[in-house]
Parts: sequence; C-alpha cells; structure tokens
Amino acid sequence: MMENSGSRTYEQAFEVSYDAIQSAGSKFFDDDGHPKRTGTLWTASAHIITAVIGSGVLSLAWAIAQLGWVAGPAVMIVFSVVTYYTSILLSACYRTGDQVTGKRNYTYTQAVSSYLGGANVKFCAWVQYLNLFGVAIGYTIAASISMMAVKRSNCYHSSGGKDPCKINSNVYMISFAIAEIILSQIPDFNDLWWLSIVAAVMSFTYSIIGLGLGIAKTIGNGVVKGSLTGVTIGTVTATQKIWRTFQALGNIAFAYSYSMILIEIQDTVKSPPEESKTMSKATLVSVLVTSIFYVLCGGFGYAAFGDSSPGNLLTGFGFFNPYWLLDIANVAIVVHLVGAYQVYCQPLFQFIENNAAKKFPESDFMSKEFEVPFAGCKPFKLNLFRLVWRTMFVIFCTVMAMLLPFFNDIVGLIGAIGFWPLTVYFPVEMYIVQTKMPKWSTKWICLQILSGGCCIITVIAAVGSIAGIVDDLKVYKPFQTSY
Repeated sequence: MMENSGSRTYEQAFEVSYDAIQSAGSKFFDDDGHPKRTGTLWTASAHIITAVIGSGVLSLAWAIAQLGWVAGPAVMIVFSVVTYYTSILLSACYRTGDQVTGKRNYTYTQAVSSYLGGANVKFCAWVQYLNLFGVAIGYTIAASISMMAVKRSNCYHSSGGKDPCKINSNVYMISFAIAEIILSQIPDFNDLWWLSIVAAVMSFTYSIIGLGLGIAKTIGNGVVKGSLTGVTIGTVTATQKIWRTFQALGNIAFAYSYSMILIEIQDTVKSPPEESKTMSKATLVSVLVTSIFYVLCGGFGYAAFGDSSPGNLLTGFGFFNPYWLLDIANVAIVVHLVGAYQVYCQPLFQFIENNAAKKFPESDFMSKEFEVPFAGCKPFKLNLFRLVWRTMFVIFCTVMAMLLPFFNDIVGLIGAIGFWPLTVYFPVEMYIVQTKMPKWSTKWICLQILSGGCCIITVIAAVGSIAGIVDDLKVYKPFQTSY
C-alpha cells in the first residue's frame, strides 16, 4: 500500500473506513485509520511530568517568598487542584461526541474548532502561539542567566572573592541563539525525539540538584527562614509588595502550564479503555508527583534563603560551595532549554509553514527541499523558507530577550497569558458543549464562577508582571547593563 502511495499524504496513504477496520479486526490500525496507538497510563504520565517540570521550578522559591509560608504553599495547591480538574474536563473533549466512537481531535486547536468554532478558534490560536513566542523569549533569558552563573561562579572562586565578576548577558544570549538557529532547521517533531530525551534528563538533573542544595543549606543554617506573610513592607515598598504578589501568581501558573499539549499527549494513548479514563488517571499521577516536587523545591528554597530568595534558585547559590555542583546544574539547565525551546516552538513553526505552503503552493521557495550531504549520515533536507523564517524568528526572540532580560517578570507574564484561556476557559466551555450542560444549572454556574475567578487571577498576574518589567526598565540600559 505504501509503495504505491507516491506523493500522497500520510492520511491519504492510510485512509481506511471505520467499518472495514472493524470487520477486519485490524491489529495495526485504530478506528481513524492511523497506526495503532500504544500509549499507556505510565507513558502519558511520563510525558506530562517531563513537560511540566522545567525552568518554572526555579522561580517557585521567589514566588513563595512574595506570598509567605501560609499563602505560598496554599496557592500552589489551589493551582494544582484547578489544573487537575480542568485537565479532566479537557481530556473528555479528545473525541467529539461519544467517548468510544466519536471523531478524534488530534490537537488542542482542532478540539476548540470541533466544539466551539468561530472566533474561539482564532482566539485560541493567538493565545497559544503568543504563549509559545513568550516561552522562546523566556528560555533565552533563563539560558543566558545560567551561562552567566557558571562564568561568575568560576570567576569568583579563581579570584578568591576579590573580583565582582560583572558580566554582560548579550554574548550568552547570542551564543544560545546560534545553537537554536542551527537546531531549528530540524524539520518537525518526528526528528526531535533524541533532543526531547536529553532535555527531559537534564530537567530532572537540575531540579533534583536544586532541591538537594535547598535541603542542605536549610540544615546548614540550622533554622527555617521566611515568614508567614512573605517579604515585608519596608524591605520593599507597599506598591512593590502588591505587584510582586500578583507576579508570583503568574510564576506559579507558568510552572503548571501543560494544557496546550494535553490533547497531543492523549492522542498517543491506546484504547480500550477509553482514552479519557486513562488520561484522567495519568493527570492525577503527574499533577500529584509534580505538586509534591514543586512544594518541596519552592519550600526548601524559601526555607534556605527566606525573604531574600533569588528569582532563579540555582543562580542564587552561585557563590557557595560546592560550586562545581552548581556548574553541573546550570549546564543542565542550558542543555534542557536548548531542547525545550525546539519542542515548544515546533507547533508555531509548523503553523506558519503550513499556511505559507497553502497560500503559495507553486512557490519553490516555500516547498522545494534541497538535500545537503553529511558524511556517514543520510542527507539533510534543507528548505529555504524554513531557513529564512526560523532564523528570523530566533533572532527576533533574542533581541527581545536582550531588551527585556528579566526572568521572573517574563515568566510571570507568560504564565498569566496562558493560564486562564488554555487551562481553564477553553476546557470549561468545550466540556459544557460536550455534555450538553443546561445553561444556569448548578454545575454550569459553578464552572462559570471557576472560569471567572481564574480570569481575574490571570489579569492581576499579567498586571503585576508588566509593572515589574516597567520598574526594571527604569534602571536597565538595553545592551549595556552588566550583572
């Protein structure tokens, strides 16, 4: 069948009717004609945990420091519960209609299109891709901070603490950008599996090191630092306290962001049982594991540093021994972000390239691929449009990162932008349509209250992060300030 498919698309090559598959009792195809899915509860849980545990964990100690010992952990638990609940609602929308035989939705945007349609699809696309664009900027900033931490740590120890070791972040951002320009020429997700595995290992490496160092420093201090209400007015102004509290909400929201890829993960799960049932269990396992890990990392970071907890936990350890272990952790962060940048940007790359190909189907610049030979490897397929557009994208994100190199502010803003629309609003609205829930029923009202409350949190988190950026820009000179 494949030998005769010629230039047909993947879907065309495997186009098989549901009735034909059922009657044949196929062992190789699912009900949509796609190759049999093999994902399980444990593979889905692993995908979610790998996606969630990332650079967001580094800002949690700072977030708890703004909120204090009472509100900090409480807010983290609330975010985890909301994320878990809305993820269950979203997983029920993987199929349109019946949970066993309904049409599958392969992506988040496709699910929104199937259930809500109209302006909601455009709104979803704008929010999702704006969020991915922000992630690219945030990852560039985070990678440069970690590279600077390695340089500063070794500089400090070689000089015996006499050199202040001021460093400009621009050269490190440019270095990161060069790596991303090269890796961004990898065509799609199918060729990124090895990079994803490396990135996942690195994310666990630096997270565990950060947790271990937090525990060690707390024990070394002999006291648990911090206060019930967080950073006190006097250390910061009343206005700064308010903005930082709002911003902390965005930082925590960013750490729990994975809804935008939940449908894609669910599309790897086999059935029976129903994919939604497997995904609900996987969500419970992964959110539980992640929440425990986050509370430990953020809690011990705050216990170690108190109200002076750094915005990036591992760079805050920079002048303390064992500095070689911190170097390992920060190198792991950089390697993880190199891979994570590509994983998160691929949907945006594909969206632009697919639309460009549809608009200019006859253009060789858009569609023609050239084979570039590599010794000992199969030829690399190079597309000119992909080369130009992805390179320009990386350069633009890097310039934006140079203009706004504020880790916590950017992370808070990204978390705020994506939390309400992607984690709450769309799952709630799709679930209401999916279950044909009566308007003004008790459950409908409760879901609208949940959505409205989360919308308010998103707005104040975004305002706090923007206020933080404006405040930082008062003392920062683009392309000149050193740290």
